[in-house]
Amino acid sequence: MNKIAFIFPGQGSQVVGMGAELAEQDSTLYAKADDILRLPLSTYMLEGPADTLTLTYHAQPALLTTGVMVAQRLQALGVEPDVVAGHSLGEYSALVTAGVMSFEEAVAIVHKRGLYMNEAVPAGEGAMAAILQMDATDLQQVTDDVTANGHSVQIANYNCPGQIVISGSAQGVQQACELAKERGAKRAIPLQVSGPFHSALMAPAAQQLQQDLQQCTFSEATSTIIGNVRADVLAVEDVQQELIEQVSRPVLWEQSVRKMLDLGVTTFIECGPGKVLSGLVKKVDRSATCLCVYDEATLQQAVEHVKGALQHD
Repeated sequence: MNKIAFIFPGQGSQVVGMGAELAEQDSTLYAKADDILRLPLSTYMLEGPADTLTLTYHAQPALLTTGVMVAQRLQALGVEPDVVAGHSLGEYSALVTAGVMSFEEAVAIVHKRGLYMNEAVPAGEGAMAAILQMDATDLQQVTDDVTANGHSVQIANYNCPGQIVISGSAQGVQQACELAKERGAKRAIPLQVSGPFHSALMAPAAQQLQQDLQQCTFSEATSTIIGNVRADVLAVEDVQQELIEQVSRPVLWEQSVRKMLDLGVTTFIECGPGKVLSGLVKKVDRSATCLCVYDEATLQQAVEHVKGALQHD
């Protein structure tokens, strides 16, 4: 069975002008986000400035809004996902697309999520880095050793074979990078991020978010959802706990992709700006079909590909 997955990027994929062409056709979601947040979010998305859009509490609702808009356009043209998944923040876009959360609740929650994450660790005190070509068990030992010496650092993202991201205090990440290279890592690349996401330092943000999530309504899913925390099918009764844990637990993206492949997914459609997730999927399985949708041309290409594939089934 050739199944389709919609996948949604997380923070870092935002770019000024995101979704501009698609929003020209229907700017309903952009206007709705502005109204709910009482912010000129659509202006930041379409016109910038980039440093304002990149702020965690702007980037998160911006990416959610664009991802959901892309998914809705695909669905309106007859392309429905069998499976949905998102990388970190992208999980909220997946939940909205699967009908589990309303857009209105999700955009308000991710704005707060960004604020809480921003408050949890003052700028400059946290860091993240990508470690290339190191065994996960060996890297886990590195982060454990550095943390035991008093500088908190954890694995944050299992992105694809050969690429794992670490996160924690600035000193912890620096020491872990040096130790990882000593123990055989090919490279350690500091990431340009505003905080130590998916690390133990984000626990205060998770606690604050829990109170807001308790007020949310979660409905039955229209598509299979693969969650970040366990890389497995996510039941609606587990969504709230998933979103709380997800803030300070690692994103099991490589494992999530493998789970989707096991479920029969052969086509991955990345909904939103950039091509990061498609690149990661290809590193997990070169034979997977990856389509990126971020403007009218790529939207039409994806629709034509899916409808052509259906005719050949």
